[in-house]
Amino acid sequence: MARLSQVRKRDGSLEDFQPQKIQEAIHKALQAVKGKDGKLAKKLADQVVQNLERHFSSKIIPSVEDVQDIVEETMIRNKLSDVAKAFILYRQQHKDVREFKTFLGVRDELKLSPNAIKVLARRYLLRNEEGSIIETPARLFRRVAKAVAAVERTYDPKTNVQKVEDSFYKLMSELDFLPNTPTLMNAGTQLGQLSACFVIPVGDSLLEIFDAVKHMAIIHQSGGGTGFSFSRLRPKGDLVKSTKGVASGPVSFMRIFDTTTDVIKQGGKRRGANMGILRCDHPDILEFINAKTHEGWLTNFNVSVAVTDKFMQAVDKNLEYDLINPRSGRVTGKLKAKEVFELICANAWRTADPGLIFIDEINRKNPTSAMGTIESTNPCGEVPLHPYEACNLGSINVARFVRNGKPEWERLQKAIKTAVHFLDNVIDANKYPLPEIEAVVKSNRRIGLGIMGFAEMLIRLNIPYDSNKALEFAERLMKFLNDEARKCSNELAKRGSFPNFDRSVWSKDKRTAKGTRNATVTTIAPTGTISIIANATSGIEPLFAVTFVREVMEGTHLLEVNPVFEDVAKKRGFYSKGLMMKIARRGSVQGLKEVPKDVQRVFVTALDIDPEWHVNIQAAFQKSCDNAVSKTINLEEKATIEDVRKAYLAAYKLKCKGITVYRYGSKKEQVLYIGKTPDEEHVAATSEFAGGCPGVECVH
Repeated sequence: MARLSQVRKRDGSLEDFQPQKIQEAIHKALQAVKGKDGKLAKKLADQVVQNLERHFSSKIIPSVEDVQDIVEETMIRNKLSDVAKAFILYRQQHKDVREFKTFLGVRDELKLSPNAIKVLARRYLLRNEEGSIIETPARLFRRVAKAVAAVERTYDPKTNVQKVEDSFYKLMSELDFLPNTPTLMNAGTQLGQLSACFVIPVGDSLLEIFDAVKHMAIIHQSGGGTGFSFSRLRPKGDLVKSTKGVASGPVSFMRIFDTTTDVIKQGGKRRGANMGILRCDHPDILEFINAKTHEGWLTNFNVSVAVTDKFMQAVDKNLEYDLINPRSGRVTGKLKAKEVFELICANAWRTADPGLIFIDEINRKNPTSAMGTIESTNPCGEVPLHPYEACNLGSINVARFVRNGKPEWERLQKAIKTAVHFLDNVIDANKYPLPEIEAVVKSNRRIGLGIMGFAEMLIRLNIPYDSNKALEFAERLMKFLNDEARKCSNELAKRGSFPNFDRSVWSKDKRTAKGTRNATVTTIAPTGTISIIANATSGIEPLFAVTFVREVMEGTHLLEVNPVFEDVAKKRGFYSKGLMMKIARRGSVQGLKEVPKDVQRVFVTALDIDPEWHVNIQAAFQKSCDNAVSKTINLEEKATIEDVRKAYLAAYKLKCKGITVYRYGSKKEQVLYIGKTPDEEHVAATSEFAGGCPGVECVH
């Protein structure tokens, strides 16, 4: 008998024959049905190899389908018809996935999930003039790696650029790390705009306001999101000297920004997103707080009130506070702080807006405070920025850094080093939409490395999300990420520290006495579409459902099972398709007799968790985070205004930089539905929902 050396793949290409792959496939099928160990899998795999070598030779090369047919025959011959059936179903499922990818016109060498391919096809993969996809996922990552690595020549013409490119490609293609969406979309293209987050100043004149609108449109067209503080605008009814008329106030001008965003997003790859902020002491604060209670108002805005320490202290002591006209600096009135705070909480309960930005805490922790006061953040609140500043974000998929129930700290350290190097290069590779932005970005070189897949990481470590052990681990993980990222930034300072270093807090810090490359290094972002590509939970959010139905195309739905849960269910012997469908009707496994109690305890979902744990997790990550933490405080539909109040007060007390709540059902249009839908009872999510806030699609 001739020994086989090659197998023909489905695309006609040849690859080396690897018996280990056969054993692994059989082992998975055995585990799914019988929970058997690897000995039987080895015995069956040996029989399959013998049969293949009997039927084929070096001249007649078997196809993948030939191999799978003989696997089925071998199982049946060994009286394992139930295992053979599971294997057949597995084959059919993967055939359906391949056909779905083919329908989308994508060749997938990386074996990504169907929804990842859908998202990539819709937003990321390059197309020709006829609109046909001309890029594969692997080529996308290679395009990005090549463009970002090319920066090396700027600093050292003798650098082995190919080696750097390969390290960037490996990190992305293995889904250990992904940069923010504009980098994936635009690196290596003519557009070349790579940043996710921008803050644009809004001055108190018609010319300045419409300059800001224009700048916003340019940024949205390139794939970025924008944040604005409208606190400098004179209040409604105030005098306009040039016309002797009266001002219409911040909220009326916000509607112009909102309408412009609507127009821009109709022709773009990515919906526009804005953050609108108003200080608590602005005379129009009540109109701002109530703005999103009007149907159809500010639909492209997240809105947050910038609350001061003075305001929060007045809330606590039930005192009045001053309203100040930003044009004149004069006190124009007083409000009871507690009544304003109650209105904020009531509207957040009703509509999910406004959130809070703790503006004094942000400025206390701003390493570049010599440049002036920070007034705004990006759309999801995780990056406080100076006017005209932008930030490049990326996230490490920490779910992939657990082995045998323990964190892989050494491998994570290496990933952090490569990711920081990548993000710093992005600053130089970037084509900025405005010269003012390029100047500020390059003076501070802010980057924001964060994580995704935290929920799966906890599960793999057998740590419940709502537990003290989770809080301890969250603090440890974030400190490790921040410390290692800063060390890498210090090493990169051989290229030169960021220009504002001498005016920053880092110039007085012993750890950075010899310089550091970036003013900030870490951010926890809501990882929207990139976590779909990575098949991981968003940012530091818990699971939003254990199994659910995803609308991958209009009229086409696929059942999605959390891969970690599926693996545990098969290993523990309680997996069945019927159980997965049963869970999909509610999303949660709590109280299901088919699921062991210890598994229920670890696989908690967002709405299984009390609000206080959501806030505590956010605060745990904020302790060692240079920028800020985006985290949705999820509330059940039956939650009360008091629950919102407690969450907001706790976030301030725990020194978070901001907070957002979302009570299920508080928006008419959601991207996640639990229970009854127009068709049937199940948890249903839109194609681009990755977790976090079920009321909006994330922009990252």
